[in-house]
Amino acid sequence: MYQFNYLRPQSLAEAASQLASLDDPKLIAGGQTLIPTLKQRLAMPSDLIDISALHELSFIRAEGDAVTIGAATPHADVATSAVLRQSIPALADLASHIGDPAVRHRGTLGGSIANNDPAADYPAACLALDAKIHTTGRLIEADKFFTGMFETALQPGEIIREVTFPHPEKAAYAKFPNPASRYAMVGVFVAKGPWGIRVAVTGAGQNGVFRCEELEAALARNWSPESVAAIRISPEGINSDLHGTAAYRAHLITVMAKRAVTATLA
Repeated sequence: MYQFNYLRPQSLAEAASQLASLDDPKLIAGGQTLIPTLKQRLAMPSDLIDISALHELSFIRAEGDAVTIGAATPHADVATSAVLRQSIPALADLASHIGDPAVRHRGTLGGSIANNDPAADYPAACLALDAKIHTTGRLIEADKFFTGMFETALQPGEIIREVTFPHPEKAAYAKFPNPASRYAMVGVFVAKGPWGIRVAVTGAGQNGVFRCEELEAALARNWSPESVAAIRISPEGINSDLHGTAAYRAHLITVMAKRAVTATLA
């Protein structure tokens, strides 16, 4: 570790002002990614702006045919939310399998999507559910938010306030986790709603989360496990590392998609 200034703003407006005025600040909420990064000296900000205690950023609110979740809402709150268990149970189920209990009680929705780790779970939910990301300056469609591995459409000084998830007709998430980290080696979120049919894949792509058009087309023809079972995903552009080859992960995409579709029919 090294020396930096620690700031704890009392409002989102104050946090935004600090973020805009300081030399090289970083926001911190749960710190599940940032703290290890600081320890390894892979990031050396001048200031840490702690937004974890901002109540205006921590909530789960039903809004007509959608649910809006504050950016600083912990995964554990999403996992146990009665509102989500009723309207978007797939999202609550996804959150219940993130990391371990300690991670779920500290990590936040906004932190996860702002970091856009290529093996994170929430980006797949955002893409599949056609989520809307509300920042301090604008609204960003999920399709335009995730721009590459660890990259998003967020501009300097921009803070995620909340994320709106429309109610799906059907949705489920299936993940093959790394047994040590519990990050997704491959995670597939399938959803059907007013926006059509979407299949989002995390953990597999070299450029991070992505939509799988082959699986979407198959499910548009017939929403059944059998319709996706025959799909063979090309290993081109798929991650390959000590945990699994590109061919292995490509096969897992089909397997996880089949499990997710099966879950929607249970």
